[in-house]
Amino acid sequence: MKIDIKNTFIGSAIAFIIATSCCWMPWLAIVIGGSAGALSFGDGLSLLSTPFFVVGASLLGFGSYKMYHSQKDKREQMKDIVLLSTITCPECGFQKEEIMPENACQYFYECESCQTMLKPKQGDCCVFCSYGTVACPPIQAGQNCC
Repeated sequence: MKIDIKNTFIGSAIAFIIATSCCWMPWLAIVIGGSAGALSFGDGLSLLSTPFFVVGASLLGFGSYKMYHSQKDKREQMKDIVLLSTITCPECGFQKEEIMPENACQYFYECESCQTMLKPKQGDCCVFCSYGTVACPPIQAGQNCC
């Protein structure tokens, strides 16, 4: 089962808003034209604040845990990725070893020898996938590129 981190944070934010509603909702009612009797409305809500606080804190903690481990997995995966690629100009045959960007594709590359502006071949995401010895890091990581 895949847990969506974004939904975990949204759930914890909603639980937090509900848990603290006994504090802010009566004041909001007064500000928008309610009476001072609205302050007693918070007494009933205060009974629910502890369970909602526990749920919100749990969801926030779980979301933080999942986000930390997903970033840790990405860092471990990046250890296996090769960042050096030798790019070969199709016009003049000039070769140069370049460091590829880690998290993006490079659409254009100017040959140092003949100043030809290289663009990816059709079906490729970047110039390194088209003219390099190693595919770009997103492709190496098995991600959809760009």
